Amino acid sequence: MKTPDKPIFYLFLILASSSLFFTATTAKSTIEPCSSNDTCNSLLGYTLYTDLKVSEVASLFQVDPISILLANAIDISFPDVENHILPSHLFLKIPLTCSCVDGIRKSVSTRYKTRPSDTLASIAGSVYGGLVSAEQIQEANSVTDPSVLDVGTSLLVPLPCACFNGTDNSLPAVYLSYVVKGVDTLAGIARRYETTVTDLMNVNAMGAPDVSSGDILAVPLSACASNFPKYASDYGLIVPNGSYALAAGHCVQCSCALGSRSLYCEPASLAVSCSSMQCTNSNLMLGNITVQQSSAGCNVTTCDYNGFANGTILTMLTRSLQPRCPGPQQFAPLLAPPDTVPKDLMYAPAPSPDYDGPGSIAASPGSSVIPPGGGSLPGNPANGPAGSISTAATVYSFSYFFIMFLISISFVFSC
Repeated sequence: MKTPDKPIFYLFLILASSSLFFTATTAKSTIEPCSSNDTCNSLLGYTLYTDLKVSEVASLFQVDPISILLANAIDISFPDVENHILPSHLFLKIPLTCSCVDGIRKSVSTRYKTRPSDTLASIAGSVYGGLVSAEQIQEANSVTDPSVLDVGTSLLVPLPCACFNGTDNSLPAVYLSYVVKGVDTLAGIARRYETTVTDLMNVNAMGAPDVSSGDILAVPLSACASNFPKYASDYGLIVPNGSYALAAGHCVQCSCALGSRSLYCEPASLAVSCSSMQCTNSNLMLGNITVQQSSAGCNVTTCDYNGFANGTILTMLTRSLQPRCPGPQQFAPLLAPPDTVPKDLMYAPAPSPDYDGPGSIAASPGSSVIPPGGGSLPGNPANGPAGSISTAATVYSFSYFFIMFLISISFVFSC
C-alpha cells in the first residue's frame, strides 16, 4: 500500500485535532416552567471552594447563617457558631427561596460584590461551584465586556432551583439542585439521596440515565410538610428529612426526623423575644405531648405549632385516640460544627452521600440556553413532576487539544 504523502498526512492531523479542539460536550440543567408568583423552599448543593466562616457562606447566598446550620443538622448551641470556620471541600445544603422569574423557576436573591482578579468564569465555577455559568451572570447583569470587571461591582447571581408543588409522587418533598461530579453516576446519586433512577429521570426529563460533570440535577428529598393557614407568614413550610428549620422570627424550631412525614415544632434555643407559646384553654406549651392509656386505646394530646401571623405564634391543641401510645419524640441527630472533611465520608447531612473522592469543584456550564420545547420523558407517573432540559456547551480538555494542535504543526514544518 502506498504511504501517504507526509505533508498531506500531517495536514489531516491538523484538521482532525482542530475539530477535536472545537468539539464541546453538553452540560445540562433542569428547568421548571412556571406561571405564578408563588415561592417555595428549596436547597442548593454547595461545595466550599476554600475555608469559610459560616457567616461568610451565608453572605455568599444572602441567607440566614443559622438556617444553613439547621438545614445541615449542625448544632447551633455551640459558642460563636456563626464565626466557626468550615473547611474547604465541605458539602453543604443551602436553603433559599425559589421564585418564578420570566416563566421559569430560579432564585434571584443572591448578589456578589466583585474582588480583584475576579472573572465571570471564576465567580461561576469556583466561588459558586458550577451552580451558575459565566454566561448566565453576564446575561443577568447586561455585562457588555466580561473581560472588564470593576472591583466592588454588585452582580446578580441567578441560581437554579425547583418547586414542583413541593411534592414527589404525591408525597412532600424539597428539591436539591445538585452539581454532578466527574465520578458520579445517576444510580449513585439516587442511592445517596434515597430515591430511584426512574424518579430522577422523570423529574429531570432525561431520556437516558447518563450524567456528565457539571450537569445540574433537581433531586427530590423526602420531607415533612406543614398545614398552616394561608394567612400565616410561614405558610407552606416544608422541612427535608434529617434537618431543621427556624420559624416565627427564630422563636420556633421545626424538625423532620429521618424517615418521618410528621413535622415537629418546639421553642427554639435562641435568646430572642417571643410571643406566648401556650395552647389556648390548656396548660400545655408548644411541643408538649401528653398520653393517657385507656381501655379504648391511648388518648394523645399535643400542643402544635400552627404558623406565625402578625407577630403572634399560632398554636393548636390536638386530641386523638390512637391504638397505642407513641414513644419518645424522634429527632434528627445534631452534629458538631465540622473542622475537617472526614476522609471516609463526604460531609452531607442526611440523607448522607457516600464518600466519592476528594471534594473537587465541578466544572461550570459554559452557557445556558433554554430550548423552545421541553424534553419531557414519556411515561411520567400521574402525579410526578417533570422539568425540561437546558443545555450548555462547555469546552473540556483545552490543554490537551491545544498541545495536539501544536504537535501536528511541528510535524508539518519538520518535513
